[in-house]
Amino acid sequence: MKKLLPLSVIALSTLVYADMSTQEFLYKDPRIMSMGGANTAVGGYSTSIFSNPAGLIKIKKSHGVEVELLGVTVSGSEKIKPFMDDLSNSQDSEIIDTINKYSGDAFNATISNYTSFSYHAQNDIAYSFGLLAAADLNFIPHANSGANGVIETHSRAYGGIFLASAKKYHGISSSVFDGALDGSVTIGVTLKYINQKSYEAGLDLGEVTAHKDDLVQYITDTYEVDNSGVAMDVGALYEFQNKTWNPAIGLSVMNIGTLDFDAYGAQPLSVNLGASVSPEISWSNSLKFSVDYVDVFNSQQARIRNYNPYRSQDQYDNAEIGYDAMNHLRLGASLGLLDNMWFMATLNAGLYKGAYTAGLDMQLAVIKLQLATYQEQLGSEIGQLEDRRYILGLGIGW
Repeated sequence: MKKLLPLSVIALSTLVYADMSTQEFLYKDPRIMSMGGANTAVGGYSTSIFSNPAGLIKIKKSHGVEVELLGVTVSGSEKIKPFMDDLSNSQDSEIIDTINKYSGDAFNATISNYTSFSYHAQNDIAYSFGLLAAADLNFIPHANSGANGVIETHSRAYGGIFLASAKKYHGISSSVFDGALDGSVTIGVTLKYINQKSYEAGLDLGEVTAHKDDLVQYITDTYEVDNSGVAMDVGALYEFQNKTWNPAIGLSVMNIGTLDFDAYGAQPLSVNLGASVSPEISWSNSLKFSVDYVDVFNSQQARIRNYNPYRSQDQYDNAEIGYDAMNHLRLGASLGLLDNMWFMATLNAGLYKGAYTAGLDMQLAVIKLQLATYQEQLGSEIGQLEDRRYILGLGIGW
């Protein structure tokens, strides 16, 4: 960075939208997001508990105990680096031009670590224990300030403990369609505790000027909201006996409990449906197609700031998002290229909220690498405010 930018100058020319991010996630696994986020009827990872705990039963028995250590993922918006580079390289007289150049673009930075220990026992019971730590930052530059202040941010730092189990029941039979509906059903349950510190601030110029040397500490001291809650997720996965296509359907009910707190990052109860097929083919060790329809009853929300010039601190509220079917639809495809004790590689692609996703999942011995891209829809409807993001995941696992 060639020089430090005066905070007071940036404050005069930036604004962050209040409805910058929906509150639908605790963790976004690059492997799942590269498949369009469609995992309700797929499973196979310890992180399947974030979409359907019954998916734990798809962890391969041959892997024995599955360990994922230091599973760090970092994601950022498409233009965040050129924006920061242009801003840091701008002379004082050029800062306004730089802000104008990127005005209206959304910027996000997220870092998370999910460490887990999972085991698929021989009696068709799977267990998983996980620890999550994450930070989620959101902002949007704007050429002119408004009623929301000169700088507004909705950010959070949070973590939690997850205990999950899934049990498969065989011998489900039916006389309908000559037994075509025969199969097995898996029931999964997750118990989780989440502690979160959220930071929502619409700072005016006076605040920024007075605290330009300790702005982060000022925001922490003045605007930090501490929330915690306990919740349960319940899921079911039905696998048909058809060995050609290996079809499955899934259902999950997430966040049954006390995570619907009145702060950024609330996790309201949501219902998800999914279906998948895994056709047997000779030239690939794994081929999967999946479709999800998530949050069937549209319980997810956005944060809106209710500006009041007569109050020292404004009220932030959860606001309903208009129902758009594309916002709920997820499509995914996964092609396994190689999977042995030394090397694994999988190509993924999909459709998430109407935009493409893609990614690569690799493991060399105990080193795991995941790359993914997806596009978040941040407005109240598709296309209003789009933010393409890129994810890098790196960890140790076996």
